[in-house]
Amino acid sequence: LPPLPIQYAEFGVWQRQWLRDDMLERLLAYWRKQMEGAPLLLELPMDRPRPPIHRFRGKTLTFRLSPEISQGIEDLCRQESVTLFMGLLAGFSALLHRYSGQQDLIIGAPIAGRIRPEIEGIVGLFVNTLALRQDLSGNPSLIELMRRAREVTLGAYAHQDLPFEKLVEQFHPERNLSHALVVQVMFVLQNAPVLEVQASAALQMTATAEPWELSTGTSKCDLILFMSKSPEGLRATFEYDTDLFDAERIQRMASHLQTLLEAAVAAPSRPIASLPLLPEAERQRVLQAWNDAT
Repeated sequence: LPPLPIQYAEFGVWQRQWLRDDMLERLLAYWRKQMEGAPLLLELPMDRPRPPIHRFRGKTLTFRLSPEISQGIEDLCRQESVTLFMGLLAGFSALLHRYSGQQDLIIGAPIAGRIRPEIEGIVGLFVNTLALRQDLSGNPSLIELMRRAREVTLGAYAHQDLPFEKLVEQFHPERNLSHALVVQVMFVLQNAPVLEVQASAALQMTATAEPWELSTGTSKCDLILFMSKSPEGLRATFEYDTDLFDAERIQRMASHLQTLLEAAVAAPSRPIASLPLLPEAERQRVLQAWNDAT
């Protein structure tokens, strides 16, 4: 391997020196404006009261969006000149809005943080968390939400160098051990290249590789949506806090997300408040079985 231009520790020293005075104040000024009046908590319907201390217990649920929905989302993103991340962020925001009733909410998103060519090949953690504030006022359409998500995301990317812990310090939220500060829900689009294993002719051997899911039994936040592309369509995983949510609720949430995205792709100019959440089977159960007075 070629020698590294710098070491991980050197990056840490450089970052501390760089984040001073004018640069630090410029970053803080942007994030103060972004976070002014922001809600401290995203209130989702829960199956149990929030415990006084966040215990980080969790499970995961994996599902796939159909190839038709996945292709429709990608086509709509290209049409509106937004990235797939921005389009899916808008759709997830719409779901959280319908669940919580909040028009102003914050979704966290990790960013690689490798903004300089010198650190591309260095082993180490450069990831930072961005607090993406979503504006859902005025009952917008998915197209309008995508445009708002693009504006917020690009602004956050341009000011990504402020460490998340600095944002927490400046935001001065009320300290509460029952939930994460500033960000309780996150969205992650996994777009790292797929591992490829090449056969070795010299050793006369071949090898195959495939992803292996490992459940840690933990959840870093109340709720995290991981998504990635695959030949069969978009793949999604909910990581959720089992102190707050039952598996059945998360299964319904996954179904509601698919229904909402399918309707939004079919009619992207339709206001999000009028988009259906219930799949047909659940809708019939609500309308008929639950309303049967006989």
